[in-house]
Formats: sequence, structure tokens, C-alpha cells
Amino acid sequence: MTESIYSGLQQLGGTTELPSGPEAAMLERVKNPQADTSYNVRFVAPEFTSLCPMTGQPDFAHLVIDYVPAEWLVESKSLKLYLGSFRNHGAFHEDCTVSIGRRLAEFLEPAWLRIGGYWYPRGGIPIDVFWQSGPMPANIWVPDQGVPPYRGRG
Repeated sequence: MTESIYSGLQQLGGTTELPSGPEAAMLERVKNPQADTSYNVRFVAPEFTSLCPMTGQPDFAHLVIDYVPAEWLVESKSLKLYLGSFRNHGAFHEDCTVSIGRRLAEFLEPAWLRIGGYWYPRGGIPIDVFWQSGPMPANIWVPDQGVPPYRGRG
């Protein structure tokens, strides 16, 4: 195989263990072959889980990540493994959501990134957490995240 933008990837194409926690997870990136144009990339993780740091009970969220890449794209399997690494990680909803956004923004150095964490109720109260790296760039189509406010049975 000839050298390509995918040559350095270590997790794609084989069996990879789920990391023990976010600190152990390895994100991977590839050069953006369309870096001369601005566009939005969306990842949706409707079954994200973490643990309550106080009770150890599972917490569930629907995450929506939008970013406008610059030089780098996140490799999706590494993102999936990173998000899965929160399964046994204890942190409050706010910490999980913002930590994911900040780590991706630092790693990818995108033109823009936002994350919406739509957390399912615990104790009767849903908590929605939103973070973005800065103002949304002009002339980019970024659709609504499409997650309605939690209404329970209403």
C-alpha cells in the first residue's frame, strides 16, 4: 500500500479494546482533503453513557457534535472508542459534555466546534449542556441539532 493520509492510523481496520477511561482513549486524526472549503461535520451519539460520580448509577445522553474542520478530521472509530470510554467514568453531565468538546477542539484545531449533551432525567430533572469553541462561522450550514426538549409523558 502506498503512503496516504490514512497511513498512520492505528485503530481502524482491526480489533480494538474499549479504553478503560477517557484519559486512556487515543483520538486519531487524518488530513482534511477538502481543507480549501468550509463545511460542517456532524456526529450523533444517541446512546452515550457515563456514571454518576456519587452513586455509580448509569447516566444516559444523546450527544450531537458539529464541527467545521480546518486541517484535520477526526477518525470516526477513534471517536467512537473515546465516547465509549466514558461508560465506566464517573463525572457529572456538565463535566462529561464540556470535556469532550474541549478535548476535540484542542486535538483537531477546527475552525469551529460545538457539542450538545441532551441528558436523560435523573431525579426527575433532565440536564442539557451546550459548549462551543467560539462564534459560528459565517456561510456555513449548520442544521438545528434536532433534539427536542425533554417532555416526559407530556
